[in-house]
Amino acid sequence: MYDRDVLETDLVFTVAWEAKPAELDALTEIARRFAPLAEGEPGLKMLRIHQSMAEPTKFFFYEVFESEAAYEAHLETDHFKKMILGEAVPKLAHRERVRHKVMSSRRDKAAALRSAL
Repeated sequence: MYDRDVLETDLVFTVAWEAKPAELDALTEIARRFAPLAEGEPGLKMLRIHQSMAEPTKFFFYEVFESEAAYEAHLETDHFKKMILGEAVPKLAHRERVRHKVMSSRRDKAAALRSAL
């Protein structure tokens, strides 16, 4: 997926995790196992999981969903409930999820230009 594929109507979330130091290896493995399962969800357009190089206990997720329904379906998947809520969350010192709106996208701008012609 490229930036041009992100639409103003998409739902974007950033998620910050901070692992409990003793749980770092286990949490890293959970994230690695979770990613391919989530990426297979039909309404999840993008998932990127990053780990801080300076502070390895800190993780940053970037998620793009095509609709509210896709996001709600994601929260109801077995892999989210088991791996994130059941396995990962107890290993975290901190977790924060922020919902964002797309301010503009290349695709939206191109469509607006075409319709103006």
